[in-house]
Amino acid sequence: MYDDDDMDEERSPIEELLARFQEIKDGNAIGMMDEDDYERIIEHYFQNNHDTEALLACDIGHTYYPFSSSILVLKAEILTQTQKYGQALKTLDELEQYDQANLGAVLLRADVLLSQAKYEVAAQYLLERSERFDGKEKIEILLELADVYDECEDYEDIYKTLKKVLALEPRNEEALQKVSFWAEFTNQLQDSVALHLQLTQEDPYSTLAWFNLGAAYQGLKDFEKAVDAYEYCVAIDEKFEFAYRNLADAFMRLKQYDNALEVLQKHLEIGKPEDVIFEAMGYCWEKQKNFSLARHYYRQAAKLSPEDDVIFYKIGETYAREHAWEKAIKSYTTALDLNKENATYCLAIGNCLMEMNATNEALLCYLNAVRLKPMVKTTWLALIKGLYIAQLYDEALTQLEVARGNCGHKADFDYLQAAVLIEMGKTKEALLHLENGLSTSLTKLKLFTQLNPDFIKRTNVADLISKYKKK
Repeated sequence: MYDDDDMDEERSPIEELLARFQEIKDGNAIGMMDEDDYERIIEHYFQNNHDTEALLACDIGHTYYPFSSSILVLKAEILTQTQKYGQALKTLDELEQYDQANLGAVLLRADVLLSQAKYEVAAQYLLERSERFDGKEKIEILLELADVYDECEDYEDIYKTLKKVLALEPRNEEALQKVSFWAEFTNQLQDSVALHLQLTQEDPYSTLAWFNLGAAYQGLKDFEKAVDAYEYCVAIDEKFEFAYRNLADAFMRLKQYDNALEVLQKHLEIGKPEDVIFEAMGYCWEKQKNFSLARHYYRQAAKLSPEDDVIFYKIGETYAREHAWEKAIKSYTTALDLNKENATYCLAIGNCLMEMNATNEALLCYLNAVRLKPMVKTTWLALIKGLYIAQLYDEALTQLEVARGNCGHKADFDYLQAAVLIEMGKTKEALLHLENGLSTSLTKLKLFTQLNPDFIKRTNVADLISKYKKK
């Protein structure tokens, strides 16, 4: 009915051990205590923050058991925790004289060196010691070495060290979970593909290896191969949530939205409802122009994450694409209420108001966008176009100069100024700005022609445009 530990606990409760230890300290003890008893006393004092008593127990225990590695390791650990690094290293030096193959001592010395900010020394020490160990102990040292390289910001060596671990133990979960990230971080995705192809060939049922292979292909934008790898992964483990998530993303990149929705639905069946899953489903339906279903899933996401302004913006976008301007404004406004410093939301509201012929209100939104993002060209273009449509030509010219002051000289501004000047009857000056725009960026000519398609019916305008198109 009881395991060995429970029986030991009955025979030697900690109170009895502490009483016997007190007799030893007082010089009244009869008989010796076991090495394990000293370890329990040391750990009891240490866990209850009685560091002085714990160290005393270490020293007394060491006199009775001078070759006890476990007592010396405990002493070094206590000294490390109390930041007595020099004494900790001396204790480990003493231990190393007769026990150089103690894994706990090796890892503890590395911890001491890290605590002293001697990162490179710790890395070199672990690298050397790893050659003296085999099997699980060697793997544990290599994993510790990878963490030390992280402290050193020696990221390529992290990746190399994790590969060493996988060479020794292809299914090591910690190494498999980390190696994919570091392959991407160090731009070694091609190498990661080769590594994980080998791992999957040697062990076709390694779900993490298939997952990492998919992630490597996905990082290389080879989405079809990523899909294949993820499908192997979920075939082996049909409850691997992250694999479904990445598989859905790969399908979306391939614009295979039906497949993505099927995978996302499977994710919902095996995992907890998450805002990112509902949001992805909304995105898929939006891409398929089923805006009603897109809103349904976006709203599901919003229920789980009501402070996420982006979701409300996306709902507004679906309404805008249906020209339901009032409903779009309502969603955009909710997004803006949650994130009052977002110029994009101001622009979106302004665009809806322009469609509703509420020009003055729209201009206020554009002005707010400019205030929030004065260095962003898009905000100025919206404002100046709004002023043009409102026939506030003098103000448009004023804002164009302010825009150039914030964003520099852009072809976009020359095209808009040409349009404004034509409307003001200043044709000669307008043609100069039009020519500046054409010579800088012919592709942005549509900014000019969209404002008034009749501009190109003017002979002088048409001739100038024709001249640059021939060039």
